[in-house]
Amino acid sequence: MIPLARRVEPEWLDSLPHDDPRARRGRRDLRLVNFAMGNERWILRTVAAHREHAAEGIVELGAGSGALTARLGKIGPTLGCDLAPRPPALPDAVRWAEGDLFAPERGLAGGILVANLFLHHFEGEALRRLGEIAQRFRLLVFVEPLRSCGALVLSGALLPFVGDVTRHDMPISIRAGFVPGDLPRFLGLPSGWSVTEKATMRGALRTVAHLGK
Repeated sequence: MIPLARRVEPEWLDSLPHDDPRARRGRRDLRLVNFAMGNERWILRTVAAHREHAAEGIVELGAGSGALTARLGKIGPTLGCDLAPRPPALPDAVRWAEGDLFAPERGLAGGILVANLFLHHFEGEALRRLGEIAQRFRLLVFVEPLRSCGALVLSGALLPFVGDVTRHDMPISIRAGFVPGDLPRFLGLPSGWSVTEKATMRGALRTVAHLGK
C-alpha cells in the first residue's frame, strides 16, 4: 500500500440540492460503489454479530438515501442522521434526524455507531468532536476510503459506469480517506477502546472499535 498525503476538499454531491437530478444520480452511483466495495454487506454482518449492543440502539451517521439505515432497522432500533430530509420509503419504525449532527440537542448515544463513507468529509476539530460522540457508544463500525495509490487506480474501473458528480468526487474522497492508525488518533479514542482495522483489496478501510474489550 502506497499512502497519499491526506487532503480534504469539497465534493460536488455535498453542495447540490437534495432533489437535483445530478444529486439523485450521485446517490445511485454511491450504491454501486458500496456494492463493489462490499461495504454494506460487511457492516450488516458486523452489526448482526453484536445484537446485544444493537438492542441498545443503532445510529448511522451520514445516512443519505436511507438504504442501509432501513436494513439496520431489521437488526435493532435504528436512527439515521443526515442533512437531507427523511427518505419517503424509510420504514416507520426507523427514526430519522435531519440537520447538523453537532447540534447540542442531538445527544446521540446508544449501542452501535455506524458510518459508511462519511468520516472522510471531516478533519481537525470536527473529527475530534465526532470522537466525542463516538465515545457515547459501545461499538463503532466504520468504513472509509483507503487513502492509497492503489485505491485511486481501482476507482478508475468504475468511472465509465458513473455520472459526472461521482467521477469528480471519487478521487477527492480517496485523497481525504484514511490509513490504519488514522481514525483512532484523529477521533481521540482513549486507551480503553480495542480497535481493529483492515485495509481491503477493494480500496476500503474497515474499522471496528469496542469499548472495554
